Amino acid sequence: MANQGLLDIRGLKTHFYTHEGVSKAVDGVDLTLHKGETVSIVGESGCGKSVTALSILRLVPNPPGRIVAGEINFKGQDLLKTESSEMRKVRGNQISMIFQEPMTSLNPLFTIGFQISESLRLHKGLSKQGAIDRSVDVLKMVGIPAPEKRVRDYPHHLSGGMRQRVMIAMAIACEPSLIIADEPTTALDVTIQAQILDIMRSLKEKTGASVLLITHNLGVVADAAEKVVVMYAGKIVEQADVEEIFENPRHPYTMALMRAIPHPDEASRSKKELYVIPGMVPNPAHLPPGCKFQNRCASAFDKCVNEEPPLITVADSHLSRCWLAEARE
Repeated sequence: MANQGLLDIRGLKTHFYTHEGVSKAVDGVDLTLHKGETVSIVGESGCGKSVTALSILRLVPNPPGRIVAGEINFKGQDLLKTESSEMRKVRGNQISMIFQEPMTSLNPLFTIGFQISESLRLHKGLSKQGAIDRSVDVLKMVGIPAPEKRVRDYPHHLSGGMRQRVMIAMAIACEPSLIIADEPTTALDVTIQAQILDIMRSLKEKTGASVLLITHNLGVVADAAEKVVVMYAGKIVEQADVEEIFENPRHPYTMALMRAIPHPDEASRSKKELYVIPGMVPNPAHLPPGCKFQNRCASAFDKCVNEEPPLITVADSHLSRCWLAEARE
């Protein structure tokens, strides 16, 4: 495959079969992530970001979900054709995931040290003491004080920020090639968010790992990513380098997301002046014909209602799914 990356996703479709009908959560996604690169997937809740991440690791709950089409090539191996026993060797070892709510991911009945060392013993064959020693090392790497003591603590002993650091430590313990971070800073205050992003950036530089960062926060994107993928209603609607996205967005949904970013000078203004994207994300089980953003877009015209625009190249490595993309300069 030309210009093959560490991760190459082609034509990925993940659907959920519900009483309302078939919900097309991910509907034909193409994505490439190269070694050492940070790519961010952004969009509102329900756009397909997290389902894309779960599909990579084949963790989509079945039923009701199922990956119905596509390829997920990781280091040249199609994960969708990989045996379940081999996928267990990939998860946590070659590809790890940082979930957005650590208290639902950390087991309250086991110590922090046990939960980190479990994957080390499974994937790296370390002894019990060797795994604990490595657990102390990775806790130290993510900035947890007194890691020798913390390995004996339980999740409820730690603050939210500390628990998130533990999740990062678990993710990097086996030195994976790819880290998927699903809204890793959502539940944290701004100061802790900045610390977590600094830790992830530093660890990426030290380990050379690639990062797939999933977020709805464009401030996080600007600070952490090199390339941005904007998703809406299960599809990629825009993709470009981070500077290009912020300086020259070519899709009305991206423009609306930019407009909705709060600015410091708005602190003294009335809340009524804060921009909100009109309307709602369409139900993925009842998607409209044509452009999926048509009912929220001020620029929509007849063609948008009847024909879905393709994802086209509008500039060097800049893609947009809009009939007016080429006219926007």
